[in-house]
Amino acid sequence: MDVEIKSLVSGAEEAEGLTVIIDVFRAFTTLAYVFNNGAKEAFAVKRAEEAFGIKEQNPDFVLMGEDNGIIIDGFDYGNSPADIEGVDFSGKTVIMRTSAGTQGLLSVVKVDEIITGSFVNASAVASYIKSKNPGKVTLVAMGVDNVEQRDEDELCVQYIKGLLTRKEMDFNKILTHMRSYKSAKKFFNQEMPEYPERDFELCMALDRFDFVLSAKREGKHCRVVGK
Repeated sequence: MDVEIKSLVSGAEEAEGLTVIIDVFRAFTTLAYVFNNGAKEAFAVKRAEEAFGIKEQNPDFVLMGEDNGIIIDGFDYGNSPADIEGVDFSGKTVIMRTSAGTQGLLSVVKVDEIITGSFVNASAVASYIKSKNPGKVTLVAMGVDNVEQRDEDELCVQYIKGLLTRKEMDFNKILTHMRSYKSAKKFFNQEMPEYPERDFELCMALDRFDFVLSAKREGKHCRVVGK
């Protein structure tokens, strides 16, 4: 099994084989909690306008996402796992737009299969990959707004690669590092309520879930289901 690591949208565009798009803070952590709370499916879209268009035709669908970290005006929820941790999504379809994660899903062009990843299901992702035993795996760390790498995603990529190659990393060291890392400081800043401290705890809850989220391109959008 050849495991390659890439970053940002450019990395997603170059990805091949079974590809894992990773966004820890916060898209694919939030989406994992959504599916754990009963969601039937989700559709990733690039722009808010697309989400509103789908909602107009499907009033029962749930709009979720952000622009520059802030909930999009008119959406039902932002991109905070703390906000939806206790929400019942049983049987619901979610339309999601974020600045990094969903953009990555919609940027892949030549892959065999796509799944999402974050720390909350890292071991499930590794187990799924092992069960498929593909010749090529690409792990893509999305970073912030697709323009700058961030340690939460880069370390998650390395952690999953370690599980695949039997070179496991010490997660406690990762957790300690992330508590003081620049992209986590917003979760501890009371002047930024859009990033609740609880989000950090939920995003760094290693292996909380034992399922993976599989994504497949459908026209302009990407459909996500649980496996």
